[in-house]
Amino acid sequence: MASVPVQASFMLNTGEVVDMKTTMSEGTSTELKTSTDYSVSAVSIGTYGEGKVLTSILQPPQAPNGIGFAYVARRGSILCALPVAVAGVESLPCPMPFNFVLQAGDTIEVMASTAASRLFSYSVITNTGVHAIFSGTPSGAGNISLTHILSGQDLGSSLTNQAIMAHWATSVDAAKLDSGAGVYILNDRGLPIGGTVATVPQNLQVKANSFGGARIGLNFQARVTTNA
Repeated sequence: MASVPVQASFMLNTGEVVDMKTTMSEGTSTELKTSTDYSVSAVSIGTYGEGKVLTSILQPPQAPNGIGFAYVARRGSILCALPVAVAGVESLPCPMPFNFVLQAGDTIEVMASTAASRLFSYSVITNTGVHAIFSGTPSGAGNISLTHILSGQDLGSSLTNQAIMAHWATSVDAAKLDSGAGVYILNDRGLPIGGTVATVPQNLQVKANSFGGARIGLNFQARVTTNA
């Protein structure tokens, strides 16, 4: 896997901009740290901004071939899912999905994509404030059920009795996607009850949306269907 620069920048409630830059191997989840261009040493976001609040995303986490997923981690769990981008393909800054006070130990975890990657990534925010990211990699025509990037559980097992209030998805497959141009939420009878289109980050910056959400039951799936 190639080593590539990954960058992002965030605004704090104090008016400071946090510039972040780390060279990391593609295909592996790695911590994104502060840039040494504006700080003495590269440190975690929690160390740099302890007691402060991330208010907006000026530059979403990005790399030359895109980002599979990104999130703020706290004590080994996803605290806040983050939108991602391909380097050079941005439109507008965006608010943080939710505001929280940074703590020592908080990190930003990022997986830079390879040029050949077909990873489908689906980020969701529920009515209880839970943030989760599900992913899967198509390898031809067929169906895949996305699983949680940390636990490996499916959508229903991860979010039982919670309602998806906002979500976004990324994929390079574009016209190869037959599941509503993105991902469908299937109920326990295998019927679609929600979903969202997937943004091709090489063409457009992904944005969260509140359409197509659903209340999740135990045996529900996040299903992606491809025609090639």
